[in-house]
Amino acid sequence: MATDTPLADLSAAGVSIWLDDLSRQRIESGNLTSLIQDDHVVGVTSNPTIFASAFADADHYAEDLDALAARGASVEDAIRELTTEDVRRACDVFRGVWQQTGGVDGRVSLEVDPGKAHDTEATVAEAADLWKTVDRPNLMIKIPATREGIPAITRTLAEGISVNVTLIFSVQRYREVMEAYLAGMEQARANGHDLTGMASVASFFVSRVDSEVDKRLDAIGSEAALNLRGTAAIANARLAYAAFLEVFGTERWAALKGAGAKPQRPLWASTGVKNKAYPDTLYVTELVAPNTVNTMPEATLRAFADHGELHGDAVTGTEDAAREVFASLAHVGIDVDDVYQVLEDEGVKKFDDSWSELTETVSDQLTRRSPGQK
Repeated sequence: MATDTPLADLSAAGVSIWLDDLSRQRIESGNLTSLIQDDHVVGVTSNPTIFASAFADADHYAEDLDALAARGASVEDAIRELTTEDVRRACDVFRGVWQQTGGVDGRVSLEVDPGKAHDTEATVAEAADLWKTVDRPNLMIKIPATREGIPAITRTLAEGISVNVTLIFSVQRYREVMEAYLAGMEQARANGHDLTGMASVASFFVSRVDSEVDKRLDAIGSEAALNLRGTAAIANARLAYAAFLEVFGTERWAALKGAGAKPQRPLWASTGVKNKAYPDTLYVTELVAPNTVNTMPEATLRAFADHGELHGDAVTGTEDAAREVFASLAHVGIDVDDVYQVLEDEGVKKFDDSWSELTETVSDQLTRRSPGQK
């Protein structure tokens, strides 16, 4: 049934709309509240790149930075306090959504230090520390789906902590993520945790797949290769959704569901279109399906609100056509396994670089505000 806006239609189609951005300015200005009230936004994701951008606008953090500098806080402690405070406040803004949806939505995600992406023990320890520090039931801890991250996902869930698994590029890795989720929830139940309060999403990255594959297709340059540009990312996500339906249709999942567990929903991440030749709402319109999340940068959100179109469920039942796309990609010479590894390595590095940028920004602000500089 058509509703009042494209965003309302998207929400009615079973897609939870989350914002892929967070800053003190959004919270204090009331922008985050208005997005909930007016634009059907029911969650927020953050990452080191988002915080690096937010902290570049130091005015909204001036009071906290002054206090941190006055007491001689380390850069690491300052970053921890500033980011967890933003996330804590955002969790409070979304508390009503969390309650209204029974804990399905109203979630705010905070990522572990990306420098620990290849260290299972360090990731588990930081996830627990962040969960305790923020101290909000609608928090999700983001853990990268690296090989070392997979066991960290299970162990973190086993402690009753909600998890957003990030940087998933391949369906094979996604299956490992779902296995980690099921194992973690089984252990959480065995450990006496209430599964009804827990939630998890699996952040499957979209546009970056097209960016990498299209670059390789351009290099091949044949007509067959060029005709495949812009097809890989959507096909990849559609295969992921088919895997989701398969895994969450098993008896193993039914047992957890009976104990109050929620399914680990696919979350379409990296949905801002990077190739201007493609429609700016491409990775929203073509990935509409029930029980999914689409986290969008505000530009994509506004574009969809302005001229987004829905054509019903665009994903269920499309796996055969998606497999044909990958058969064609292999035929022209695309090594998709290499694509996925390159994207995972680049993803971790980009967030690690952003963390370094964030560290440099906060360090500079603390130095300028330190008692000796005044």
